[in-house]
Amino acid sequence: MSRIPLRPQPVGEALYRLEAPPDWTAVFGFDGPLELEIGCGAGGFALEYCRRNPQVRYVAFEWRKKFAREVQHRADKHGIKNLRVIEGDARFAVPRLFAEGSLDQLHLQFPDPWWKRAHQKRAILQPDFAAFLRTRLKATGRFDFRTDVEERARQGLAVLEEAGFVNPLGPGAFHPFDPDEVPSTRERRYLVTGQPVFRARLQKR
Repeated sequence: MSRIPLRPQPVGEALYRLEAPPDWTAVFGFDGPLELEIGCGAGGFALEYCRRNPQVRYVAFEWRKKFAREVQHRADKHGIKNLRVIEGDARFAVPRLFAEGSLDQLHLQFPDPWWKRAHQKRAILQPDFAAFLRTRLKATGRFDFRTDVEERARQGLAVLEEAGFVNPLGPGAFHPFDPDEVPSTRERRYLVTGQPVFRARLQKR
């Protein structure tokens, strides 16, 4: 992905500029579960998940233009109709684009760890934003969280549980790999090498 030149056409620009939630049924052309991924990266998870679940309306944010545009290009090339990629910062757009109780599931996988202490304020899982994300989920909504950095995994899980998300395995517990779930590109590599991945499948309540 990194060697692919930047495609000239922005993706999701019209959606990113909206000041209120759109009619997602009109955006996708069909009704169904609405799911959000924050930081889709190279799109390995988003593309395969959408391929396996064509009934899901999937919105993926990615702030890196090269990745965002390439993922949407690949979706269009392979006829994946249920994915919309938006290039931009999810922290600024999600509050405008998703109404309270509108999401069936949230996905956050392998977020930037921000190793330097001075930069950790840039981490996506801040207490206020985690609490806000919970309000966007339906009562039956779920949060899929994965990372390969144990310190960030424990911090992130603690923030989510403090924000009110329920861990069905108990506070602080991580979930084992489920062979039926879709692994991201990075996770597939770790499944081969044996490097640990910390997973949490949380519920709104």
